[in-house]
Amino acid sequence: MAGPLIPETAAPAGPSPVKERARPTRAPVRLLARVGLVVLKRAVLLAVLLALVFGTVELLPGDAATATSERGESAADTEERRRLLGLDRPVLGRFWEWMSGLPTGDLGTSARGEKVTDLLSTAFPNTLLLGGLALLLTALLSGVLGCWAALRPGGRIDRAVSGTATAVLALPEFVVAVALVLVLSLWTGWLPAVTIADADGTPASWEMLVLPALALTIPQAGWNIRIVRAALADEARAPHVETAVLDGLPPHRVLTHHVLPGALPTITAGLATSTGMLLGGAVVVETIFNYPGIGSVLASAVTDRDSPVIAGVTALSGAVITGVLLLADLVRDLTAGARR
Repeated sequence: MAGPLIPETAAPAGPSPVKERARPTRAPVRLLARVGLVVLKRAVLLAVLLALVFGTVELLPGDAATATSERGESAADTEERRRLLGLDRPVLGRFWEWMSGLPTGDLGTSARGEKVTDLLSTAFPNTLLLGGLALLLTALLSGVLGCWAALRPGGRIDRAVSGTATAVLALPEFVVAVALVLVLSLWTGWLPAVTIADADGTPASWEMLVLPALALTIPQAGWNIRIVRAALADEARAPHVETAVLDGLPPHRVLTHHVLPGALPTITAGLATSTGMLLGGAVVVETIFNYPGIGSVLASAVTDRDSPVIAGVTALSGAVITGVLLLADLVRDLTAGARR
């Protein structure tokens, strides 16, 4: 273990007053430029993803006109609907027309004649509520259990927490969801197995959020516990942490004041990455619990070969994930700046 840090000697004459005054001005400009570059790169990546969505739907057998046709409808009626939906035009032109309305918030019209923004106005906030709750639970569980395990490295608690985290990490969301329904609903009757929506499309009671949120939280908590534990272990080897230990500080104070701040960027990045996994897992979990989110909307859109709806869900999800990842980048930069 390293000894106490050697006190720094007096530095030579510092930078000129002009440069010292200019530094606070340049730092925000560099940060804004970096944020703008990151946003631009992710916007281009999202545009490519949306183009792939349109192209993939085009490769599926059938089209929106035939998928939404009524029983007994004539071929002429189906062809007329195909013309009204613009399916007789090249896919590149339809994609460009859809993208041109994206900056104004216009997500196009579904194959059944509904505005996509109206279709997602209730479903997407419901999914954000479920995903946000699961992300909060994931952060609390992974933070508490990861720090608890780090207080006694190699001990029984550390081994139990790490082993359990590895086990639940391997479980898919639908397996966790089925197990939760079996134990907490069918066997005990403590919580409802399905979600009933009010007239406004939101869950009728908070109890209906518990099982879907837990089904999303448990696998992600396992992954993030391992990230927290590894980040704390790496930071614990830093010289300033070893010095704090040699100074006789209590383990909990060393953890909270010396180890955790340095590990925060890695922990934040792990949670930000979980956002995409939570939104992806929400599609499956919402279907199992009949939750009124984007899961049912997306399933119906795939059945209908409805490119604008699928692309609208992708665009909104991509915007949320980009925002969370950008926030994680800012936390990392600010933490690194504070440590310097």
